[in-house]
Amino acid sequence: MVVTGRPLRVVFFGTPDFAVPSLEALLASHHAVVGLVTQPDRPRGRGQRVSESPAKRVALASGVPVLQPDRLKDESFLASLRAWRADAGVVAAYGKILPAAVLEAPPLGLINVHASLLPRHRGAAPVHRAVIAGDAETGVSIMRVVQALDAGGVFRTAVRPIGPDDTSADVEHDLARLGAALLLDVLGQLASGTAVEVPQDDTAATYAHRLRKEEGLIDWRAPAAAIHNQVRGLQPWPMAWTSLGGRRLIVIRTRAVPGAAQSGLAPGSMVHLATDAFRVQTGAGLLDVLTVQPEGRRAMAARDFAAGHLGGGHVRFDLPPDASLPAPPAGAA
Repeated sequence: MVVTGRPLRVVFFGTPDFAVPSLEALLASHHAVVGLVTQPDRPRGRGQRVSESPAKRVALASGVPVLQPDRLKDESFLASLRAWRADAGVVAAYGKILPAAVLEAPPLGLINVHASLLPRHRGAAPVHRAVIAGDAETGVSIMRVVQALDAGGVFRTAVRPIGPDDTSADVEHDLARLGAALLLDVLGQLASGTAVEVPQDDTAATYAHRLRKEEGLIDWRAPAAAIHNQVRGLQPWPMAWTSLGGRRLIVIRTRAVPGAAQSGLAPGSMVHLATDAFRVQTGAGLLDVLTVQPEGRRAMAARDFAAGHLGGGHVRFDLPPDASLPAPPAGAA
């Protein structure tokens, strides 16, 4: 990468793993990271232990000062932010809407590493919604932060195809690294005064709603392709799941069966046991279930689960009590 522009004093806003590559790229660059703003320490993981955010761990290891405000309009926080005398701010999955007082603090404003090809999938869960929607591609956008949600002008984008079996975790991992490389280019352009931002087409915007735990419940009356997208799109949280006789079963990996005819069985019925999966009838087509995790146990091959739990008789997974199928995940904004 060619270094352009003067070194900037940068304040970084970020919290989860997605933010780490961008923060590390800045720390390794000729720019100075003068401080990190991240979410307060919260219970995380299966044990729900209070722990630091991934971005905070990186910052502390590099000697970068950290602020974790509960309220971004608090005067003591704003005073500390201004005292860092940042030239520009970078946001990467911080997790809160930034008020005007924050946006106005750095003279060059703030830019955001956003994990979608804007204006598609503005909002909190762009990667997951792209996978759930069955999008063939997504990407990362470096955009100007404005008060309207993810509506600022776009400086640069990079495209990442979504493979038919890619999970949200796979895609997000790659986008975090693509975004980090683009970020340094845009910061250099800001520093040299050559940055160009292109306004978004608001009429083409869609909104990527925050994920809800209830979205994990599989309705076997949906098409096989939609269930497959649900399974891979809800990783690593909240995960897709079904139940058998009231016992929860997390579905980790599936495979849509191309060109398969209907079996004549009701949706949710296990059609047969294959060498590497068990096959389930859906509302349209058949779905191979490859990896599952029974309640209270580790993940296992679906074939092993079926051999030990499903027996040789007719098996039908439970259907949600509500007969209506879920609405499309992302509508027009």
